[in-house]
Amino acid sequence: MGKEYSTRSFKSGNSVAIRMPAGLGVEPDREWIAEWVDGDLRLRAKDRPKRKIDVSGFAGKAPGLRPLPPELREFEERPSTIAARLKAQNSE
Repeated sequence: MGKEYSTRSFKSGNSVAIRMPAGLGVEPDREWIAEWVDGDLRLRAKDRPKRKIDVSGFAGKAPGLRPLPPELREFEERPSTIAARLKAQNSE
């Protein structure tokens, strides 16, 4: 096991907080999962969300490319829509 540190819990608003000593190397502004396991508090770092690429600056950068026309698609009616239409016709 690694080096042990001592810390205290304290009230922060309606929550209880525990300061993490800098020697543990915990990164600030990171999300964590806390759970009780056999009487021990265990913390696990949450996976960071995948980065998204902003493609708004790419428009017009490839003049030879033309966007495809939107695809026209027809869908069958939902059974609930058909039943509602038939019910409305029968009630008239």
